Amino acid sequence: MPRVEEIGRVSGLWRYPASSLGGEPMGILDIGLSGAYGDRLFGLVEVATDEIARPDGDRKWHKVPRIKARLSPDGLLEIAMPESGWLSAPSGESDEAVSDYLGFRASIRPFDRKSVSDAYAGPLTAERYRKAPVHLLTTASMARLKALCPEGAPDARRFRPSIVVDMPEVEGSFPETEWIGRRLAIGDLELTISEPCRRCGFTIIAQDGFDNDPNILRNLVRHNAHNMGVYCTVDRPALVSLGAPMRFL
Repeated sequence: MPRVEEIGRVSGLWRYPASSLGGEPMGILDIGLSGAYGDRLFGLVEVATDEIARPDGDRKWHKVPRIKARLSPDGLLEIAMPESGWLSAPSGESDEAVSDYLGFRASIRPFDRKSVSDAYAGPLTAERYRKAPVHLLTTASMARLKALCPEGAPDARRFRPSIVVDMPEVEGSFPETEWIGRRLAIGDLELTISEPCRRCGFTIIAQDGFDNDPNILRNLVRHNAHNMGVYCTVDRPALVSLGAPMRFL
């Protein structure tokens, strides 16, 4: 029987309960056919225009990724401004805090009513785009970007992955972008790599621990056709834990 070679191991798991807000690091991620449980259930909108947050396209939204988001043990959204405590959301208190932080009236709104308690009677908002179920990123690609941009900070948070896999560097390569069409197992989870993840201006925006850096995107445009990481479809749902091995199928 042929030996199955391990490519790497999971070193980071993330979900993003509110689109464009900071992600929530996880020890275990429950991934179904449509993606991680609790991922991208809410949006942040400008009240005057109903425009959903676009940190990649408008400077007025650049502070949004510094807002933290998480789900409580009972599955309800909580958010926190930098250097402040957690607030239940959506609520009048959370909307007031977000508005004060951004400098204009803004509101957290769910994409559907399944994401909120029965007491919520406020408006919904629409997703900007249909997300892929899983976004996979390797430390090898981050190392390659660091080699191209040694003064930069290619922190995984710039790229908002679901799963980060620690694997050896591949000289001169962003390896996962060469795996399109291949199947992977990560623990019991089985995925098909469907397409590269084309990056946008979100990748250059400052967050806690690193500054605004246009060279991040410039190097991806120049050396990897705008791409960093890959999108995957889910063939076999499963729980994924930190440390889980990844291998080709």
